Amino acid sequence: MAATVVRYLRSAGSPTSGGRPGAPPDFVPGHPPSRPGLRAVGADERAPVSPAEFRAVLGNFASGVTVITAPPADGGEGPAGFACQSFASLSLDPPLVTFMVARTSATWPRIARAGVFCVNILGAEQGGLCRAFAVSGADKFAGVSHRPAPATGSPRLDDVPAWIDCRIHAVHTGGDHLIVVGRVEAMGAADEGDPLLFHKGRFARLAD
Repeated sequence: MAATVVRYLRSAGSPTSGGRPGAPPDFVPGHPPSRPGLRAVGADERAPVSPAEFRAVLGNFASGVTVITAPPADGGEGPAGFACQSFASLSLDPPLVTFMVARTSATWPRIARAGVFCVNILGAEQGGLCRAFAVSGADKFAGVSHRPAPATGSPRLDDVPAWIDCRIHAVHTGGDHLIVVGRVEAMGAADEGDPLLFHKGRFARLAD
């Protein structure tokens, strides 16, 4: 996995290695990559749509809600996790899933160091759990019951309707986000309960 992240960061280049200005430097195992510059539109260009319009229109697309978790990596920090809507299945053969994370995320470097993650799919009554993992700088696992996922040891949150245990397979750039691809090593589902949904800036649930 470390080699995957190294390849991604080297392909992106860095100001000190002759790569694109503002791109991240080479990954050093045990140290988080620095936060890169995020400008995707030149200073003399106008973005085709405003961020406000982009959010308003894309908010019409209802999505599920997950919490992505990873076990402690080298460095002595505890487990890592963040709330994530941008999760999707990608491939049946091999079994791959994907999620997107902001390049400014403080949690992503910790997941990258671990090289593994668990996708915890939240149920309709777990909006509070989502909010806890959406807070920056807090102890997100305080009072949260979990157990190690079987293949990677990533935190598998108790009482979630489904979970997917993965190893990082590839990382790609996508504007101001990274596209993380995971290879599924283990998974499970309770086969009961409704999912937690997010639509137009608020939580929702399926209706009968």
